[in-house]
Amino acid sequence: MEVILRKDVNRLGESGSRVRVKDGYARNFLIPRGLAYELTPASLAMVNEERKQAQVHEQRVYRQAADLAAAIEKTSLTVKVLVGQDDKIFGAVTSQVIADLLAEKGIQVDRRKIDVGEPIKALGVFDIPIKLHANVETKVKVWVVK
Repeated sequence: MEVILRKDVNRLGESGSRVRVKDGYARNFLIPRGLAYELTPASLAMVNEERKQAQVHEQRVYRQAADLAAAIEKTSLTVKVLVGQDDKIFGAVTSQVIADLLAEKGIQVDRRKIDVGEPIKALGVFDIPIKLHANVETKVKVWVVK
């Protein structure tokens, strides 16, 4: 049976490609899981339409990430921490702290997208990278003060 793939399938092909598979594999695995359509002119049109919709969605997500990156670029955060002798910080500044400070300024960013690396345990100014999208990365300036 010849099918057209809706999604990438490991060791079989990429989305939109035509492949020949055994009838049972297509009827029992690919088609019920929504991974493929049986090859017909109507299914070709549906796959093309799905591809167009996916591109529109990806462009919208990219634009939102770019707008958010521009807002973050203009933002500077100040973290006030308690310090002991020799200016050693009690605790650390983590990605969760930075996400909370951004949320206070009205910018919602998932903490997993903030790449602090090792938690900050010193006073100073740090440029923290934030990966908002596969193609959009920005930095926020974080001031750690007493």
